[in-house]
Amino acid sequence: MIEAVHKRSGKINPLVVPIKLFTTIITIASGGSAGKEGPCAQIGGGLSSVFADLLKFDNKDRKKLVICGISAGFASVFGTPIAGAIFGVEVLFVGGLLYDVLFPSFVAGIVGYQVASALGIEYFHQPLAFVPVFSSFFFLKVCLGGLFFGFCSFLFIEILKYHEYLSDRMNIWKPLKGVVGGVVLVLFTLVVSDKYLGLGLDTITSALEGEEIFVLAFLFKMVFTSITLSFGGSGGIVTPIFFIGATAGNMFGRVFGLDMALFSAIGMVSLLAGAANTPISASIMAVEIFGPEVAPYAAVACIISFLMTGHRSVYPSQVLAIAKSTSIYIPKGKVMDDLEDVEVRVRARSITGALINMAKFVTNFFKKFMKK
Repeated sequence: MIEAVHKRSGKINPLVVPIKLFTTIITIASGGSAGKEGPCAQIGGGLSSVFADLLKFDNKDRKKLVICGISAGFASVFGTPIAGAIFGVEVLFVGGLLYDVLFPSFVAGIVGYQVASALGIEYFHQPLAFVPVFSSFFFLKVCLGGLFFGFCSFLFIEILKYHEYLSDRMNIWKPLKGVVGGVVLVLFTLVVSDKYLGLGLDTITSALEGEEIFVLAFLFKMVFTSITLSFGGSGGIVTPIFFIGATAGNMFGRVFGLDMALFSAIGMVSLLAGAANTPISASIMAVEIFGPEVAPYAAVACIISFLMTGHRSVYPSQVLAIAKSTSIYIPKGKVMDDLEDVEVRVRARSITGALINMAKFVTNFFKKFMKK
């Protein structure tokens, strides 16, 4: 879908719509660890491409309409019209927004949400019952949480890439890869639990309600989701990201004696910011789902998580608009899948300079903090 916007001016095969609908239902209903937001966004983009061809739009307008379809699909799934509208625009580029599509994207997200609501769809909105009074010490804990969630995002991306590598190494008939992946998931389920199959909404809800979740739940979900999507499963990755973020936040709050519901909520949106490189839409989503009181803490954790993952993403077709760091040179205009090796080589040549810049930043930060 992202490649279609960047490389084909939004041109999408109409058969994508029914096939994606059918295969996603099969994957999730039979236990595949995947989400429904990606396919819904892809179906929205596919329908928009069809309408653009019927109305004889040029390439530029077709691309805009497809982006609106992505936004409407995302907003309709999660019941977050503003975050959905921003996500459809933000997910295409890292460090850049297409401002000329913002207005139609907002309209599409809001209308899509309202139509789904009118059809009887009920959404999960859970304002947090407890948000601590601001203090410098608690704020530092939130920053520490952002670092942890950024590490979890980094780990998830690497685990996903590793399983994709294993799948590519298997030179067999592709449907047979699905059989192999399904058998492995069955074996893992017998050894671990069936809680990591499907959407996992019950576990997400329990984490957000402050119940104690198994401490390694987020790691198991990473593995289950990576196997599902790397070996032929059809589904989205945002709902698994929510599962991983909520359970990781639950574990973080439990270990440090913090409110588990609060940090489950912060972790849920921070994982999205770090893994998908969408800190703005993730921060807005925190407000739409959990209420405005958590917004300052969620936004800070989202940005830290976003910076922690470097130039990598669960969406390898994202295009880099602005590098995350100015201390090293990263070529712009390339897809994220081509940047990780460049980043590693550049960092290896400039490790001394990077360490000096990091030391200066930490020193200046604590000087200002102590003065205040």
